[in-house]
Amino acid sequence: MNTSDIRYSVVIPVYNEEAVLEQTYRRLKQVMTSTDGPYELIFVNDGSSDRSADLIKKFCDGDRSVKLISFSRNFGHQVAITAGMDYANGSAVVVIDADLQDPPELILDMISKWQEGYEVVYAKRRQRRGETFFKKQTAHLFYRLLRASTDIDIPIDTGDFRLIDRKVCDVLKQCPEKNRYVRGLVSWVGFKQTAVEYDRDPRLAGESKYPLKKMIKLCLDGLTSFSFKPIKLASYAGAVLIALGFVYSIFLALFNVLGSAVLDGWTILLAVELILTGVMLIMMGIMGEYMGRIYDETRNRPLYIVRESYRQEEKERNVMKIG
Repeated sequence: MNTSDIRYSVVIPVYNEEAVLEQTYRRLKQVMTSTDGPYELIFVNDGSSDRSADLIKKFCDGDRSVKLISFSRNFGHQVAITAGMDYANGSAVVVIDADLQDPPELILDMISKWQEGYEVVYAKRRQRRGETFFKKQTAHLFYRLLRASTDIDIPIDTGDFRLIDRKVCDVLKQCPEKNRYVRGLVSWVGFKQTAVEYDRDPRLAGESKYPLKKMIKLCLDGLTSFSFKPIKLASYAGAVLIALGFVYSIFLALFNVLGSAVLDGWTILLAVELILTGVMLIMMGIMGEYMGRIYDETRNRPLYIVRESYRQEEKERNVMKIG
């Protein structure tokens, strides 16, 4: 297949998804064969420790449209999406997870919107079936906090499941930051965007690859990449504490003039000291988070390392590619 003829590229990040990959491939294949042009399925193996890579190689051997990119280790979901975009050749690029919580059939609706002239078509969740109350509520809070904290219009209740035009993909390749929040970058670059709504299904098999630790990391990436408001909290907190200090001084002066009993001074001093110390440590932590990310950028290490790429028509095994 000539890469210049490819109309659609589907990027599928994979991390330990052997239990669901057969059905993922089958459903994607069924959807994409009903489209109006040639396509490629790009599976990005993000350092899986199970048989995911072997299964994808079997797909490659029997299907010229399938391509495998294997990382040297686990670099993370957002980096896997980025690598897939780097290798994509299509006029339109679709990103979808391998766990089938996002229905591949929705890609046809995205393509219809793209053909109407939209350059970004993102999937917006009406419901999130099969997820815990805690995850739903924290996701709800994060999306609204991020939207309130930035001047960029990042749609709420959306993940990385979306279609982007070739020109958008090319612009995203020029964004070199290491701690990536892809859905935020897609909003930042602009272009004509719209949504298609759907109900998210429960995971078909296996377990979530976004535990609490990774969710917190993703939240921090989103907030620190697109908002300076957290670091401005130091100024706001300082102003509030100064105001409280004045009020407290007036309060003590009045009690002294009236001759009333006052709480033990050491107790009050300790409470105030604990509050001030806590606020300062929080502010130092926020500033340290920004400084650490600046340090990440200055090291200029590669975003990912490709141990092997594989597809039927080339039978290529390229070792230690750097992206």
